[in-house]
Amino acid sequence: MRKSIRILLLVGLVAGALPLTSVPTLAADVPGAASAHYSVATTLVGKMLDDPAANAVLKRMIPTVYANEMFQSSGRALTLKDIQQYEPEALSDANLARLQAELDKIPAKD
Repeated sequence: MRKSIRILLLVGLVAGALPLTSVPTLAADVPGAASAHYSVATTLVGKMLDDPAANAVLKRMIPTVYANEMFQSSGRALTLKDIQQYEPEALSDANLARLQAELDKIPAKD
């Protein structure tokens, strides 16, 4: 019993003395890390409306949603994926995928 306690203490001391290895982190894992492109799932509509290039994509690809006053005001605090429940046809999964493909062509602005 006494020998096993010594072994455990020795193992603990050796393990504590070893340098910790760092694990690389991905930008997506870092809170506040900027994405290179806008996302229909994570970018707030307000941020896209404030960028003229993204705004033009929204206006061209989802004109009925874009024309809705609620989208321009209350919708600013939501993502397109969040708004999908209110506009299921215009913001179907297929339409969101096409919209994402267009947004991927535009670098996100800070």
